[in-house]
Amino acid sequence: MSAEPRLLANAIRALSMDAVQAANSGHPGMPMGMADAATILFTEYLKYDPADPKWHDRDRFVLSAGHGSMLIYSLLHLTGYAHPTMEEIAHFRKLGSPCAGHPENFMLEGVEATTGPLGQGFAMAVGMAIAERHLNAVFGDDLVDHHTWAIAGDGCLMEGINHEAVGLAGHLKLGRLNVLWDNNKITIDGSTALSTSEDIPARYRASGWHVVSCDGHDFDSIRRALDEAVSDPRPSLIDCQTIIGWGAPNKQGTSATHGAALGNDEVAAARKQLVWDSEPFDIPEPIIRGWREAGGRGAQVRAEWNARLAANPQRGEFERRMEGRLPDGTARSDYLDGLAANPQKVATRKASEMALEAINADLPETIGGSADLTGSNNTKTKSQTPLTADDYSGRYLYYGIREFGMAAAMNGMALHGGVIPYGGTFLVFSDYCRPAIRLSALQNARVIYVMTHDSIGLGEDGPTHQPVEHVMSLRMIPNLDVYRPADAVETAECWELALARADGPSLLCLTRQNLPQLRTERSANLSARGAYRLRPAKADRRVVILATGSEVETAVATADKLEAQGIGADIVSMPSWSAFDAQDEAYRRDLLPDGVLVVSIEAGTTFGWERYTGLKGLRIGLDRFGASAPAEDLFERFGFTADKIAPQIVAALNSGDK
Repeated sequence: MSAEPRLLANAIRALSMDAVQAANSGHPGMPMGMADAATILFTEYLKYDPADPKWHDRDRFVLSAGHGSMLIYSLLHLTGYAHPTMEEIAHFRKLGSPCAGHPENFMLEGVEATTGPLGQGFAMAVGMAIAERHLNAVFGDDLVDHHTWAIAGDGCLMEGINHEAVGLAGHLKLGRLNVLWDNNKITIDGSTALSTSEDIPARYRASGWHVVSCDGHDFDSIRRALDEAVSDPRPSLIDCQTIIGWGAPNKQGTSATHGAALGNDEVAAARKQLVWDSEPFDIPEPIIRGWREAGGRGAQVRAEWNARLAANPQRGEFERRMEGRLPDGTARSDYLDGLAANPQKVATRKASEMALEAINADLPETIGGSADLTGSNNTKTKSQTPLTADDYSGRYLYYGIREFGMAAAMNGMALHGGVIPYGGTFLVFSDYCRPAIRLSALQNARVIYVMTHDSIGLGEDGPTHQPVEHVMSLRMIPNLDVYRPADAVETAECWELALARADGPSLLCLTRQNLPQLRTERSANLSARGAYRLRPAKADRRVVILATGSEVETAVATADKLEAQGIGADIVSMPSWSAFDAQDEAYRRDLLPDGVLVVSIEAGTTFGWERYTGLKGLRIGLDRFGASAPAEDLFERFGFTADKIAPQIVAALNSGDK
C-alpha cells in the first residue's frame, strides 16, 4: 500500500471525531479505539469488492457494536463504496443522510445487518456463518468459500443473547466465524470493573471457541492474531486490547469518549496528537489512494469467482437461491387439492407440519428449527436431517433452549441469503424473541416464526404459558405480518404468503387443539386479503362476526344460533390484520359495512379490536390471565362458546333498537 497503516487508521479517527462533533451526537470512542484493528482487517484480510457490494461470495462483516457506526461509515467511504459520500458523512445523524446513528442495512450497501441493540449483531453473525457452511456443503468451495467477521464490544459480550449465540456457534464448530472483541474495559457508566468480573476468554474456551489476544494498537500483533484465528477450525474470539478514544489525549481510556462528542478543544488536541493537519472531512490524497488500493484487492478475486460460477453446472440453482426467487413445484398445490378432497380436523400446528411436508419438498432452501420444542411446534418434516458440525447440509437446526439466539441467528441466515429460515417456540415465549423479531421487521429479513400454543386453548400448562396479550402486541410491530389461521386450509395459505414475502418477516400463531376444516372447496388464496367472508348471512344481515384462529369455529356456531332466531350474521375470518388493512377501501367496507353490529371474537386481549368493531361494537376476548385446566373447560369458563356469545349479541341488538 502507498500509505502506512497508522495513517490509514488515523483517517478513520479523524472522520469519526469530526462527524460526531458536527452532529454533536454519537460515539467517537469505539471507532477511534478500533481503527487500527479495522484497518488491518479491511486492508489485508476481508474479502470484498466495493464495485459489487452484493457479490455472493464476499466475506460478511457485522459491526455488532453498532453505536460505533462511524467506523463502518468511514470504512465504506474510504475503501471506495459509492455511498456514503463525504457529504453524507458530514451529515451524520441528520435527516436524509444514510449515515444513521446506528448502521441500517437498508440504507447502505456494505452494511450487512442493522445493529445497535447490543449482542444481536454478534448473534446474526452466527446465523450468517451457519448459512455459509450450509451453502458450502450444498454447492462446494468453488461457489461458497467465505468468512464471517464481526466487531463486538464489552456490552455485546455482557448481553444474555451472547451466551446463547456463543454456545450455538461453539456447538456447530463454525470455524469461519471470527469475532474481534473491542476489549477497552469501558462502558457508559465507567470501568467494566463496576459491573463484571467475568473471565470472558475462559467462558468462550469452555464453549468450544478458540481465543487469541493481541495489542489492538500494534499492527504486527493484530496480524498475528488474525492469522491464528483464520487457521483455527473453531470459531475465534480475537481479544483486541484497546484504548477507547485512542488519540484524544485528555479523554482516551475514559467513558467520556463513549457516547458524546469530544468537544472542539479535545478534537483540536487529538489532531495535534495524531499529527493530522487536514480540515474536517478532508482526507489527504496519498491516504485516500492507499485506502482505494486496499478496496480494489477483491476485484481479481471476484473475477476469478465469476469465471467459476459461469462454468458451474449448479449456477442456475445457486443464483436462484441467492436472489431469493422461489422455485416451481407442485407439492404445495397438490397438498391443497388433497385438503379439498379429504378435509382434516387437526390442530393448526399439525396443519403447519403437513403444509411443511409439501413446502420442504418444493423448496430446498428452507432451514427449519425449534428452541427445544420440535415435537410441540411440529417444525420438523420427514425429509429433514439435522444440520450439525458433522453435516452442514442438513436442513433442521436444534437450537436448544435459546429462543432469542434462534431468532437472531435466523435474521443472520436470512440476511446472508440463499436460505429461508423458519423456527418455532411457544407463542408466549415470543417475549424472549421479541427484540430479534423487531429487528427482522426493521431490516426486512425474510424470516418465518412458527409460534404454537396460541391461547388458553393450550390448556393445563396454565397462565404462565397461555398467551393473552401476545398476538396483539406482535401486530403492533411495523412490517411484521402476523397470521392466525382458522384451519388447515388457512394454515397452508398463510405459509404460502409468508414464503412469497421476500421483504420482511412473518409470524404464524398456531393452536394446540384440533380445529375442523371450515373450507372444503378449492379456491384462490383467500387469506391473501387478510379477511374474507367465510359465510354470508342467510337472514337479513344485522351482524358481522369477525374472528381469528380457533375462534372462527365459535363464530360459525354463534352465527347458527343467531340465524335460528332470524338474525342474519356474516362470518368473517381474519387471519391477518396487516393484509386486510392493505386492501382498498371498497373491499374493507364491503366486509365491515356501516349500519350493522360488528362483533370480534379472539381468545386474547380485546385491546385494539375497536378499530374494526367501532366503539359500539362487541369485543369478545380475554382481558385477564388464564388458568390451568383442560381447554374445553377454559373456553366455557371464559365465555368462548356460542351459548354465551349469542345472547350478548342479541342483547346488543335489542339495546340498539331502543
